[in-house]
Amino acid sequence: MCELLGMNCNVPTDICFSFTGFQARGGATGVHSDGWGIAFFEDHGCRIFLDPQPSAASPIAELVSRYPIRSKNVIAHIRKATQGSVRLENTHPFMRELWGRYWIFAHNGNLLDFAPSLDGPYQPVGNTDSERAFCWLLQELRHAFGEHLPSTAELFQKLHHLTLNISEYGEFNFLLSNGDALFAHASTRLHYIVRQAPFAEAHLTDQDVNIDFREVTGANDRVAVIATLPLTDNEAWTPLPAGTLCCFTEGAIVHQAPTRPGPPRP
Repeated sequence: MCELLGMNCNVPTDICFSFTGFQARGGATGVHSDGWGIAFFEDHGCRIFLDPQPSAASPIAELVSRYPIRSKNVIAHIRKATQGSVRLENTHPFMRELWGRYWIFAHNGNLLDFAPSLDGPYQPVGNTDSERAFCWLLQELRHAFGEHLPSTAELFQKLHHLTLNISEYGEFNFLLSNGDALFAHASTRLHYIVRQAPFAEAHLTDQDVNIDFREVTGANDRVAVIATLPLTDNEAWTPLPAGTLCCFTEGAIVHQAPTRPGPPRP
């Protein structure tokens, strides 16, 4: 399966430390060698880097790990393909526009026989279940709210309903962001940590790299990092209960609800 990495903060922050450990899992310390990608929101803009090559050997990934792009919302993905060939168009995260904002989505899991009707502007470019799910989510959000940009709370409630629907088809861990909030669904496995004062040192699990956050953060900084598996071995990460949708804003969980999919489809 794939792995996910997300970051949501109350101040623009770079993800170099976390991404260094995450990058190693794409073909070095992990088997996720079918491509990788990362997206950074900067105000209303979004930088996105994609590569169908393993992240552990990707020059683009090496650049990202050393380039301190500062963002309040970041989504990254390393891929172990289940559906769709290993090609650039099937590499996560995916990006689309809705209500004049970029939306970014990445998925870990496998949705069996998920073939929704797509009748609007959101059509897959590749052939993954993940991109189909993303297109359907945006289509249904547009159907629900029209041209009205909903509040984060309204978005969360609708996404909760849509997530329940898609989860019936299989494993549906995902990260979704519009640059204001980061939505995280733990279908089976997802962990998070909120770093805030008093800050301390951290050591990566996949690389022998340390950082002292006291030297690089402000007293009021708050940074939430979400990952499939904990990225450090000396910090207390919190597992999200399987079947939980969360919304992070300003580095904290502001909405949380259980998702209880029905029995698997035959």
